[in-house]
Amino acid sequence: MDNSYAAWPPMRGLGRYYECRLTVVGPVDPVTGYMVNIKLIDAATRSRILPVFSRFAQQADAPLGQMMRQALDAVRDRLPHPVTRISLQLAPTYAITLQEHDMSACLISQTYDFSAAHRLHCDALSDDENRATFGKCNNPSGHGHNYRLEVTVAAPIDAAGHITPVETLDAIVNAHIIEAYDHKHLNIDTPAFAEMNSSVENIVRVFYETLTDPLESAGLKLDAVRVWETEKTVACYRA
Repeated sequence: MDNSYAAWPPMRGLGRYYECRLTVVGPVDPVTGYMVNIKLIDAATRSRILPVFSRFAQQADAPLGQMMRQALDAVRDRLPHPVTRISLQLAPTYAITLQEHDMSACLISQTYDFSAAHRLHCDALSDDENRATFGKCNNPSGHGHNYRLEVTVAAPIDAAGHITPVETLDAIVNAHIIEAYDHKHLNIDTPAFAEMNSSVENIVRVFYETLTDPLESAGLKLDAVRVWETEKTVACYRA
């Protein structure tokens, strides 16, 4: 049996594999229970959006902001309810999004990995209270996580339709977060958590505050930071 996706033939040889997501908002039909038939979304994406992406994919330095605007314009009136967001996943860790209410900027989301140890412990609590609250995470020697970090920024679309390259975001995150926290014991090796409990909630807030000014200096506005402590536990911070 051929391996295929959404009834399309499988890829042969080398090629790009992108993922496009549309967000459509509207009331639910009381009879069908549908807000919109998924077949309509699929048809509009294939017939209207994919040709736009295909044209820009031929360009060496494609203006991604202009591409996203054209893609949203191409599908805007093809569905019974408004398309409020269009996202293009360019790699497993990298996506760009355009929101209908703000066509002046794209959201860039990039994911990073780092490993660190920490101990959950509050000096204001007794040893018994710490053990009762944090359990194994209060182990005196600490414990480790392979953290996942997602940073989302708003990148203005310039007059030529370009947005800030994702490499700019990568360099800032690497300099201010990865280099500072990767393979460190958060409680011992990093000043931010010398007196602050290194919960994932505190980690994500510290990272947001650390990145805000450097990103602003690069012309990027920080939208959100997410930190996964485990596959099941994630914290998000927005100002």
